[in-house]
Amino acid sequence: MKLIFKLIIGIIFGIVLGLIGPEFLIRFFITLKVLFGSFIGFIIPFIILFFIASGVAGLGKSSGRLVGMTVGTAYISTIIAGFLAFLVAITIVPFLTADGGSVAEGSALEPFLNLEIAPLMGVVTALVTAFVFGIGVAKTGGEWLKKFFDEGKAIVEMVITKIIIPFLPIYIAGIFAELAAEGEVFATLKVFGVILVLAIVTHWTWLVIQYIIAGVVTKKNPLRLIKNMLPAYFTAIGTMSSAATIPVTLKSVKKNEVKEDIANFGVPLCATIHLSGSVITIVMCAIAVMSLSPELPHPSFVKFMPVIFMLGLIMVAAPGVPGGAIMAALGVLTSMLGFNEAAIGLMIALYMAQDSFGTATNVTGDGAINVLIDRWASK
Repeated sequence: MKLIFKLIIGIIFGIVLGLIGPEFLIRFFITLKVLFGSFIGFIIPFIILFFIASGVAGLGKSSGRLVGMTVGTAYISTIIAGFLAFLVAITIVPFLTADGGSVAEGSALEPFLNLEIAPLMGVVTALVTAFVFGIGVAKTGGEWLKKFFDEGKAIVEMVITKIIIPFLPIYIAGIFAELAAEGEVFATLKVFGVILVLAIVTHWTWLVIQYIIAGVVTKKNPLRLIKNMLPAYFTAIGTMSSAATIPVTLKSVKKNEVKEDIANFGVPLCATIHLSGSVITIVMCAIAVMSLSPELPHPSFVKFMPVIFMLGLIMVAAPGVPGGAIMAALGVLTSMLGFNEAAIGLMIALYMAQDSFGTATNVTGDGAINVLIDRWASK
């Protein structure tokens, strides 16, 4: 939760700076924003490559049928949640953004230094490479390559936790300083405030749907199933990490009468492959940013359908750290939706502002999936 407060301070500082600050100081923060944004673009392919390759390779150690059922159920849950978010957002967001201004237009101020760090590979190349080598390692049992991807994952996770996450408040301050200098910041904040509330309500709606389905299939009371998962939900709000919440999630899932061996297998696996709450937020925020940005394409079902399917794949092994899901999703937003630097920065700010609720939805939804897998495995 400390990160959220730091981001809020960054937003406030950026707005005040952009409105009344001296020009050289505004340009300084814009320079930091540009340099850091370039670094994020450089690291995105590595996030996709190492996390997905390591995650897919690790699946080879477990029962193939059980892994297939769990991964398939988690993927279906994630993409359905994405389409639900799209329908809600595409219905409501146009009314919010009618007079919302533009987030894509930068201020007239230029950075002192504009250094572009070119990524070593494209996003799609990284994704295909990750699945090819991940599946290959899982099939061949290649220990050396598995260790290579695991160590690469550890390095990238360290970059996220030690460099990217701590620097985010300064990055966000630069973005909002530029928006304030350009004059569109308050209209943008008004729209995003409503979007965050809408995303949380959609999270709750999706959880109810998941547990109604789980209750009907297993003939258990959905309300009791949800009640038993509340400790995991509130723990995730505090930790902002699916991985850190695993012990509490395990206890809650077992309270729902899921067999111990299924829970011990399913909960850690779902913590890295089932991110329906995160996808809900990403889709809704992306539609809001696109609606406010004349440079970006209009958010349509045809445009978003492949994006949602791709987000489901990207989430297979998103980093289990605060903000990990949006970091992994940036590649999709840039390559498939054409998000520019301003749009990416606002997406990060929006996502991080509700990351705790998205994570809570992820881990609580894991409970519904494990109830279903326990039922199917028994048959």
